[in-house]
Amino acid sequence: MTVRPRRWLTVALAPLVAVAFLTVPAAPAAAEPNGSSAQPDEKSTDDEDDLLLNEVLESSNRKFVAAKSAVEKSTKKQKELSVALTIAEARRKALEPEVNAIAAQQYQVGNLGAASFLLGSQGSDDFLRKAVSLEEINALHDHKLRELNKAIDNVNATRAELDAEVKQQQQNLVAMKKQKEAADKALALVGGKSFTGGLVLAKSPSAAPAPRNSDGGFSAERCNQDDPTTGGCITARTKHMYQQVRKAGFKRFVGCHRTGGPFEHPKGRACDWSLQSSGFAAYHNSDMKTYGNNLMAFLVRNADRLGIYYVIWNAQIWFPASGWSSYSGASNHKDHVHVSML
Repeated sequence: MTVRPRRWLTVALAPLVAVAFLTVPAAPAAAEPNGSSAQPDEKSTDDEDDLLLNEVLESSNRKFVAAKSAVEKSTKKQKELSVALTIAEARRKALEPEVNAIAAQQYQVGNLGAASFLLGSQGSDDFLRKAVSLEEINALHDHKLRELNKAIDNVNATRAELDAEVKQQQQNLVAMKKQKEAADKALALVGGKSFTGGLVLAKSPSAAPAPRNSDGGFSAERCNQDDPTTGGCITARTKHMYQQVRKAGFKRFVGCHRTGGPFEHPKGRACDWSLQSSGFAAYHNSDMKTYGNNLMAFLVRNADRLGIYYVIWNAQIWFPASGWSSYSGASNHKDHVHVSML
């Protein structure tokens, strides 16, 4: 039997290494997400731009539920991992007396190597007994220490990974919540799902802002611009709105100036946007209603940029100061979107 000399100091210091592994700080179990990283992406993808608002709401809610489920799953795994870590610590504590006994034995024989310890045996039988004992003890404790250190390494690595996963999922949960709130807010802004039937884009293009006065407001304007839709006149602000609406892709029939009557049309401060290429007809299919909803949404979302006074659509009227309310004028405005300018 060949006996390999061992270094008792290495064995004696092994539990300190194990303790070092156990004291590596892990990320907090329920770390609060960083506010900056939790911010959702405010720029929609091309696919999202093509989704109707009700589909965006559904998608947001599905992702919200999925994120919450993932957080709960990670939290459960983390609890199981904490139990495993407690077991590993208990194993380390049980091993300490054995390792301490080895260290004490080294102290008793002095700072001598394993070979010196064996040469001090009383006869061949004693030498063999010590050699066998030395090899078995070293093998046993080395195996236990290696196994323990590996277990502790695995526990800490997995725990850190799960902590990172929980943190990421909580950030995702916050992002999904904000996405849902943003979609809900966008829906409320354009009258709610009962008003639009969900047939409206979740986001509208941004219009170029109309010129303002030195105080930042919109001064009254004269009707001195040629109306591209009739032979009359419109204000510069109305013309700017007309150009921005067409630039946004709404190019069906529209009429602005008309003589006679009250309100803004004779002043060149209003336009009626039809749902079809010529003339006016109440919506009777999803294409017409979606067109009207999207046009209305564009005007409402860009009201401050364009200087809009109010919008009427589908028997509802919207003012920037008060939002939506029912409208019961001469026309129910189911055949066109009306916009008046400041």
